[in-house]
Amino acid sequence: MGTFTDHRTEPERTPDGHHFVIDGRRWRATDPTIPDSFRQELVDELMAARRAVKAGEADARGRVQDAKVALGERGHPWWEQRTGSGYDERIAAAIRTLTRRREGSSICPSDVARTVGGDTWRDSMDDVRRIAGSLAAQGDIVVTQKGEPVRIDHVRGPVRISAIH
Repeated sequence: MGTFTDHRTEPERTPDGHHFVIDGRRWRATDPTIPDSFRQELVDELMAARRAVKAGEADARGRVQDAKVALGERGHPWWEQRTGSGYDERIAAAIRTLTRRREGSSICPSDVARTVGGDTWRDSMDDVRRIAGSLAAQGDIVVTQKGEPVRIDHVRGPVRISAIH
């Protein structure tokens, strides 16, 4: 009995690796610095959101947008400096996408920082906490410490982020 060989090939990439080319059309590549486990969660949510679009669910297109931005396929280019409003939106999209994916559970701010921050993810922690605070103030998420809702800008130490149900 022979071994299974996957004959699928990777699409052609631009020399800089930022895009892949299919039928002569360029598409932005996923940020290669996203750890595999988080990338898979984002892709799983993207696929669920696409199914929701097909089913006509009201919030589905926003979910697709969030997942694509979190993956680095839309919005602020992942290969550029990680600062500014475009980077803030990627952080917010990652928070929304990961909390949707883990519905009924919570995420750690470091999960988001690892998703968007590459090798220097620790440098993104202050930005993640700031954006989480803004999303919580808008009522989009809840931030907890030891199971109790908190204002992230008023607490020190570990916190968790959850979707509002």
